[in-house]
Amino acid sequence: MSQIAYYTAEGLKRLKDELHQLKTVERPRISQQIAEARDKGDLSENAEYDAAKEAQGLLEARIAKMEDLVANARLVDESQLDNSKVFILSRVKIRNLNTKAEVEYTLVAENEANLAEKKISVDSPIGKGLLGKKVGDVAEIQAPAGPVKLEILGISR
Repeated sequence: MSQIAYYTAEGLKRLKDELHQLKTVERPRISQQIAEARDKGDLSENAEYDAAKEAQGLLEARIAKMEDLVANARLVDESQLDNSKVFILSRVKIRNLNTKAEVEYTLVAENEANLAEKKISVDSPIGKGLLGKKVGDVAEIQAPAGPVKLEILGISR
């Protein structure tokens, strides 16, 4: 049973583009490798054939997983989002009360998370801890190094 995941328009487009690439470029490429390996003779001792068949199995599993993701993807309507609480696509400014460091993150779907772009998953410990909080609230997050208290300084889109 698949889980519904929420995406931005950009994130869903990236997912569909990658699936298209796998089906239209990678699948024919692996089929060609199998055909070439088959032409080399005895399949029982043909390592190229075995490797190509294994690659094909992995590719087909990846395609099936991505098709499932696309089928269960839901587009987030950013115009309907409320800035009074932290939700997916919220840009949240937080202060770590232990270190006094301030940072700003955007909460996104798991597949769109990218720490270099300051995009964290709503399914991450920090994301889960921030969801539903308002400006001024303090979220206590269980981190590997111990509990961390994060104060919500601002919420925007």
